[in-house]
Amino acid sequence: MRDATLAISLAGLSFMLTVIWGGPLIRALRHFKIGKIIRVEGPSQHMVKMGTPTMGGVMILLPVMLLTGLLNAAPLIGLEIAGRSVIVPLFTMIIFGILGAVDDWEGIRGPRKGQGMTIRTKFISQWTLAAIVAYLLKFILEVPGLRIPGVGLEIDLGWLYIPAAAFIIVSMSNAVNFTDGLDGLSGLISATIFAAYGVIALMQQQVFLAQFSFTLVGALFGFLWFNVHPAQLIMGDTGSLALGSTLAVVALMTGQWAVLPLIAIIPLSEALSVSIQITYFRLTGGRRFFKMAPIHHHFELLGWSETQIVQRFWLIGLLAALLGVGLTFAG
Repeated sequence: MRDATLAISLAGLSFMLTVIWGGPLIRALRHFKIGKIIRVEGPSQHMVKMGTPTMGGVMILLPVMLLTGLLNAAPLIGLEIAGRSVIVPLFTMIIFGILGAVDDWEGIRGPRKGQGMTIRTKFISQWTLAAIVAYLLKFILEVPGLRIPGVGLEIDLGWLYIPAAAFIIVSMSNAVNFTDGLDGLSGLISATIFAAYGVIALMQQQVFLAQFSFTLVGALFGFLWFNVHPAQLIMGDTGSLALGSTLAVVALMTGQWAVLPLIAIIPLSEALSVSIQITYFRLTGGRRFFKMAPIHHHFELLGWSETQIVQRFWLIGLLAALLGVGLTFAG
């Protein structure tokens, strides 16, 4: 109970820190004209978002870095509040956040204005960083292998763990990136997934990992204070790549990544819709399977409002997260 209370308290503190500095950050982004450039092939109603401050992921990352850093410095004065186990997810969040920031900056001020980094450069960078993180998980932290829910079986993948973990990290970073297309959607879904894995970590007695997860939940809620429709700022790749990769690492550290496709059903669906659209387009010589991908744009073009999509996707994501947590401890 004490561990859960501290984790929830950290979420509250993280929320307050994020809300407090959110206003000054938005003013600074507006002052330096760091605004979103809307691509013309997107839904026409999104043109009103043109110029909305982007790189808003910084609003999430800095409070989490500050709190996690302070907690890990606590042993210097004789307190045992945090542990080394959170260093790897924190490291992941920072390096993927930097990659996302470079991509955002390229899209705003770089030679590829409006587009960002090339897909090839971005993909190679993601895989390189993911391979490093996967190695750290396997051989430094010695995290568990793949745990099969309900049967108490753990599969040791050996060296195959490295490419498997790297694939999950890259996939989740891109999946959350695809989800970041409507006001509040990515932040709300990410907070739900982090909360689910925070509960799993608590049940496993991975207290420090749970605290880190709930610190992120609080920061995401603080971000949502400014990101709900109509958004005052946009997360950008700075936030989405960092959040997606960190989600994958938290799941890998619990060993419960078999249920990640269920708990993260919305980001998975967004990523799959893009893959299906591209494949179908190539196989049929230009026909489209969805009206537009990622799938939230498909529902926009069907007439759903932005708020309806966010709320309905979150309800599905919440139910899936509850089922995933329940399945994790079944039997």
